[in-house]
Amino acid sequence: MGDFSIQLSTNLVNRLVDDPEKSKKKTRRTKPKVTREPQQPQPKINQKKVSDDSEPLKDSGARGWPIQPSVYMPVPPPSQPTSADLDAIRSVHEESLKVVEHLKKLEENMAQEVTQRAKELRDKEFKLPYQKPVPCLAQKDACVNCYKEHGKEDPLKCAGFVNSYANCTRRVRQQVSSGNK
Repeated sequence: MGDFSIQLSTNLVNRLVDDPEKSKKKTRRTKPKVTREPQQPQPKINQKKVSDDSEPLKDSGARGWPIQPSVYMPVPPPSQPTSADLDAIRSVHEESLKVVEHLKKLEENMAQEVTQRAKELRDKEFKLPYQKPVPCLAQKDACVNCYKEHGKEDPLKCAGFVNSYANCTRRVRQQVSSGNK
C-alpha cells in the first residue's frame, strides 16, 4: 500500500475547537492534480499525517492516545548443558574422530594403490623394446681408443685393432646375409 496522508488546515482545527455549531457548513474539496488509486474511506482523525505503519504524527493541538514506547524483553541466557548432554556430545565427537581416522587410513591405502598402478601402467606403456646388441662393439672401442692415443704421432700402431674390427664386421655381414637366404 502507498502512503496515506490527511491534511487539516489550522483554520479548520480552530473552527472545530472554537464553535462546533457553526461549522456545519460543508467545505469545498479540491481535486488532486495527480490521479491516485482508489482509497478506502478512513475515519477523520485530528492528526496531520498517517503512514503505513500506523504511527501517527501528532499535531500540536491534537489530543489522543499517547504513543507507548517500544518494549524490549531481554534474551534469557542459554541454559547450562547437563551432564547427559555433555556425554552425548562427547560420544558423538569420539565416533567422528574414529571415522576420520578410518578415512585417513583408507586414503593412504588408496594413494599407495594408485601409485602402484600408475607405475605398472608407465612400465607397460614406456617399456623399451628389446634392442639387439651392437656387433663388434669391443673391437670398435679398442680401435677408437688407439686412434685417440696414437692418431697424431703414429697411426700405424693401430693397424692391428683396425684389422680385427674389419674381420669382425665381415663375419657379421656373412652371418646376416646367410640368415636372410
